[in-house]
Amino acid sequence: MEKTSQQFDSIILTCKRLFKNKMLDYGAAWRILRLPSLTDQVYIKANRIRTIQEKGEQKVQENIEGEFTAIINYSIMALIQLEKGVAEQPDLNIEEASELFDKKAAEAKNLMNDKNHDYGEAWRDLRISSITDLILQKLLRIKQIEDNKGKTLVSEGLDANYYDILNYAVFALILLQEKSQKTIL
Repeated sequence: MEKTSQQFDSIILTCKRLFKNKMLDYGAAWRILRLPSLTDQVYIKANRIRTIQEKGEQKVQENIEGEFTAIINYSIMALIQLEKGVAEQPDLNIEEASELFDKKAAEAKNLMNDKNHDYGEAWRDLRISSITDLILQKLLRIKQIEDNKGKTLVSEGLDANYYDILNYAVFALILLQEKSQKTIL
């Protein structure tokens, strides 16, 4: 599991670099997004990945690794929104946003470590297409919870689903990197 921990950190570092660069370009404009808008952004990314997987080709040359990276960053934004609430105007500077990013990524990593302990890293045997489907399933659950005004009877809440989506996207990127490294060798 030490290898997974290092791989997680490497992927999160790449995601954070992109997050910070986008903050430099756009500021914290994302802070005005309501949770359903972030959910829909993640859905668009996951649905594009599934469409490419099903068709076996793509016309827009943005790779699926970039889409999984976006899923991670949008999931972290959603988790921040759940904690802080939606702002009327951008209200975070890059340092504050980076600290919140790190906090949510650390919480996701802790959850991943706990689940990897219990599940024995079973995700390593999953297909990327299955991970995509699991992300889409979690998104449909989130949409239903949002439509129910956040209320659940016996199910996990919004944050648990977003943490799972974030971790599934990290797993997909790890598996894609490992597959790419095997192809090179």
